[in-house]
Amino acid sequence: MTGPGENETKRFGAPRSAGRGPGHASPPGLVRPKPQSKGSALTLLILCEVLALSLWFSSTAVIPSLKAEYGLDDGSASLISSMVSVGFVIGTLISASLGLADRLPPVRFFAASALLAAVANAAIIFVDPTSWAVPALRLVVGLSMAGIYPVGMKLAAGWAKADMGFLVGSLVGALTLGSALPHLINIAGGLDWRLTLSIASGAAVTAAVLILFVRPGPAARRAPAFRPQFAFQAWTNRSLRLANLGYFGHMWELYALWSWAGVFLLESFRNTPGIADPVLWSMALTFVTVASGAVGSIAGGLFADRLGRTTLTMLAMGVSGTCALASGFAFGMSPWIVAPLFVLWGISVVADSAQFSSSVMELSDPWLIGTMVTVQTCLGFLLTVATIHLVPWIAAHIGWQWSFAFLAIGPYLGVVAMGRLRAHPDAVKLAGGRR
Repeated sequence: MTGPGENETKRFGAPRSAGRGPGHASPPGLVRPKPQSKGSALTLLILCEVLALSLWFSSTAVIPSLKAEYGLDDGSASLISSMVSVGFVIGTLISASLGLADRLPPVRFFAASALLAAVANAAIIFVDPTSWAVPALRLVVGLSMAGIYPVGMKLAAGWAKADMGFLVGSLVGALTLGSALPHLINIAGGLDWRLTLSIASGAAVTAAVLILFVRPGPAARRAPAFRPQFAFQAWTNRSLRLANLGYFGHMWELYALWSWAGVFLLESFRNTPGIADPVLWSMALTFVTVASGAVGSIAGGLFADRLGRTTLTMLAMGVSGTCALASGFAFGMSPWIVAPLFVLWGISVVADSAQFSSSVMELSDPWLIGTMVTVQTCLGFLLTVATIHLVPWIAAHIGWQWSFAFLAIGPYLGVVAMGRLRAHPDAVKLAGGRR
């Protein structure tokens, strides 16, 4: 048998002084580097996540330019956006089935994935924007994200003690803010699409370099020999299953709101008497709605670490589900009524996001954290593909006013799942016993 220290040595390599006797002291004047602090490691990790995942949302910023310059139709535009999510689902399925997030060195896995995504994204500049090459390259970007987002969560978990919720919440908050930036670009009039893609790809390359300076935390564990059935623990383990069901309820709502808030608000303000510029109002409020999730994510992490994971997730989903129902009643009303509702929705819809990942990390075996988070995100993003397409379908049949109401189904069922998890004996593992 081997102790934790030996496992860590095998995984990360022995220090330079390992195996040296008294006669092999460091040469005079040689300063041994200090171990990386938790604060510096996590700050660098958050920066790398934001830089790398800017690729995910870059397509949102360039589609208006491609439509104007090349006459890109709506079907092709939707395909460019959705192929990233499809690629992410495929990538996470592969990663989870092979246990890559737990078997490969996380820092190198992250770096390689970021580089591959950057190359694929930059290659779009050199192909016909109306060809199938663009969706294919965006698919590769999505595949690469499977080695970035879940792996970043695993690296953050390695530094967690009693602040898992805050650490993961900070990661999700930073990524949420990044997802809002394309809307800000649209308000400003946009950039040349080639420059936008170049900046995003350059950011990902920077992330691939900087991540090499991040060290895994002291709580990181080496994975045992992988067996495919490990991935099924996400469903066969009851407490993990309940946490994942809560997450699915959250994801049912989240990306549908982010994808269609702009269209919903535009239709709403067009039906509001006295609105001079409904387009500007809708773009501005969409940006604020999505960006406000960063505040909700960080605040939710602080709250959950102190008062409990299930308490925070149940509260957040109850509020966001009610906002989904209320959106129909606010349709066509003054911006001073619609705006507070959507900002509250934007905060609450993301406030619980990190806590589902934190719950899975705390309920999983330490050496399977990466695989369990990968399984969770894979199935969650697969669900979003359905709801993203359901919103416009419902709007076509009953109008935009009530198109968001069905989204309340997910968070309300999520409340039930997290309530059952709260009563499960394993709930004592959450947030240091704070359910």
